[in-house]
Parts: sequence; C-alpha cells; structure tokens
Amino acid sequence: MELQENEYQIGGISINEIAQKYETPLYVYDAEQMQLQYSKLHNAFSKKCTVKLNYACKALTNINVLRLFNKMGSGLDTVSIQEVWLGKQAGFEAQDIIYTPNCVSMEEIDLAVNEGVKINIDNLSILEQFGIKYGNSYPVCVRVNPHILAGGNHNISVGHIDSKFGISIYQLPHVHRIVETNNMTIEGLHMHTGSDILDVEVFLNGAELLLDAAKDFKELDYVDFGSGFKVPYKPNDISTDVESLGEQLGDRFISFCEDYGKDLMLMFEPGKFLVSDAGYFLATVNVVKQTTSTVFAGLDTGFNHLIRPMFYDSHHEIVNVSNTSGKERIYTVVGYICETDCFGWNRRMHEISEGDVLCFKNAGAYCFSMASNYNSRFRPAEVLIHEGKDYLIRERETMEDLTRNQVEVL
Repeated sequence: MELQENEYQIGGISINEIAQKYETPLYVYDAEQMQLQYSKLHNAFSKKCTVKLNYACKALTNINVLRLFNKMGSGLDTVSIQEVWLGKQAGFEAQDIIYTPNCVSMEEIDLAVNEGVKINIDNLSILEQFGIKYGNSYPVCVRVNPHILAGGNHNISVGHIDSKFGISIYQLPHVHRIVETNNMTIEGLHMHTGSDILDVEVFLNGAELLLDAAKDFKELDYVDFGSGFKVPYKPNDISTDVESLGEQLGDRFISFCEDYGKDLMLMFEPGKFLVSDAGYFLATVNVVKQTTSTVFAGLDTGFNHLIRPMFYDSHHEIVNVSNTSGKERIYTVVGYICETDCFGWNRRMHEISEGDVLCFKNAGAYCFSMASNYNSRFRPAEVLIHEGKDYLIRERETMEDLTRNQVEVL
C-alpha cells in the first residue's frame, strides 16, 4: 500500500475507489507483492542448491491465489484432504502437492494416497498402519519434532517438546524399526518449528538436528525445513533474514549432500511470508463513540472477519485512508460483534469521522481463511489486484449462503 498524492493505492488503484466499488468489509490482495515475496525467498536459496517452495495454502485458499502460485512454479503444502482437492482443482500436479495432516484418520490418509500426492506422516501410529497397509509401494515423508521453540507465539510454535506435531527426534529408533519391519520407503524428512522465526541461529540449530537424522535414511529425495519466516507487522519491526539464512543453510545443505552422496531437494513451506503483507482488509467506520476514558472507532466488521488480534494478540497496522493528513487523535478500534472485539487499543491515527474507510495491513494470511459467520454475519468479498486491474475473486455472502445447508424440520 502506497500513499501517492494524498491517496492510498494498492497496485496503482485507489483504495477509496476499491471500497466504493465493492463495498466494505472487503479483503484486497496484491498479486505483485506475492510474486515479489516468492522471488525473494526462492532467490535466497536457489543460488546455492535446488530448492522447492510449497505454498502453505492454509494461509489463503482462494483458488485464484492458488493458480497464481502454480504459475510461479510453486508446489503446494496442504494440511487437509480438502486442501488437496482444492490444489488439484487449481491445476497443481499430484507430485507438486505435499499433504501434512495432524491427528487425522487413516481413512483420510487413504484418500490422499488415492490422489497420488506426497504424504508426510507425523505420528508413530499412522506410520505403522501405513507401513502395514502399503509397505514399499508408496513412499512417504516423516515429520520430525526437533524440540526447538522458534516461534514468537506459543499457539503458532509447533516444534517444542509439548507440541502435538511431529515425531519426537528421540523416537527415531522406533521409526527405523517400523520402516525396516514393513520395508517402507522414506523419501523425505520434514520439520517445522512454527511461525515467526525470530532468530536464524535457532532455525539453523534445528536444521542441524534434522540433517543429522537424515544421514540414517538412505533413500531420501528431499529434506523439508518447513517455514515460519517472520514478516514485519509495524515500522522497524524485525523479520527473518532470509538472505542470511539462505547463505548459511545453503552452504550447509550442499555439504550434507556431498557427504550423503546424492543431490537432494531443499524444500520449504512458506505461507504467511508469501501472502501476509500482500493482503489488506477494508472496513467502514459506523460510529465514533466517546466514553469517559476512551474514544472508540466502531466498524462494520468484527473478529468474525479478522480474528488474529483477539486470537493471537497480533498487531495489524491500521490506516485511515479517507483522511491522510491533518490532526491525529488516539482511538481504540473495535468491531460490531456482541463481545469485546478489539482490533487495536490506543492507536494514533489521523482524525476519524463516521463513514471513513480504515485499512488493516498484513491481512493476507489467516484472515479470510479464519473468518466465520459468528453473529450470523456474512463473510466479505475478496478482490485481487493483478497487473493493474481489480478482479472480484469471491462474492460477498448473502442470506441464501447463510441458510444453504440448513434443513428445516419444524
């Protein structure tokens, strides 16, 4: 989002014009920013070794976004059979989709096998069931928990010792017994420490553990280091130094492949890194309400459309795009849900009037995908800015959508 001639724009198009054309609340995505992030991460590693980025589509699953990443050459990281089906509908080939579920049934695993995608197993029970059923007829990947706390928030840090994700690195002897007994083929090893990696060294320590484990698997084709690269949420915020990580991990991976005797694929599964700051959420101010201690800006939306501040205590920069200059005041920005749904306390912003449009930054990842119909509110529309044009890529819901699957029996 750029401010040009006192008017904020996304991809060269006025935000106020977008809001007027499609109404609010509204999600808007900048395709060019997604492409820039993809190239930045790919280039950080590709100069060192063969790298494959698999877009973690749980961040944003609109089929147009999936097709955009498919055209870039990305693979797809999925966590449910439904995401697998969406990926194939978007044009991804089965071999370019990796399926990494957690706590799913063997029946869902079987559905993924029928789709022919890469399967990443994260617990001993399913690994054993899979081995008994499929033997060496279907190669799989094993997800290892390195017991490293690398994420900035406990809810999104998944590599620590109390995490439900992955097979403990201390259980690898059991993994080998299952693999050998059932004559299984392990084509990949995987780890994911969680989102918001603050320290490259912590990530590299985890990578070292995974590479050390990989030496004992003799038929690998790839090693998957997950993702979790942090993006900045506010001015001067820290972010993962992917160039430094690419330099250091790239050199280490080349050395490992030389010792292993085979050039393996280096894989990552970025989601938030690719789409977070490509997304914006627009909302209109319904009311400016002053109490004895606070000035509230109440919007035509709530945590049913943007739950991250309440769920993760995450920070989203909020800009008044209807007033780009002049006096600043302090506001607490809230929603219309019948609960306390606060987007930001004590935010200094250009003076807000009823009817102004506010823009939330970093709304590309886990915003629409976590939206709900709480309070029986409709989910908003989605718009994609691509090559200087705006496209409606999801219609705003209606009452028909809200009642579509309800069965009237009374």
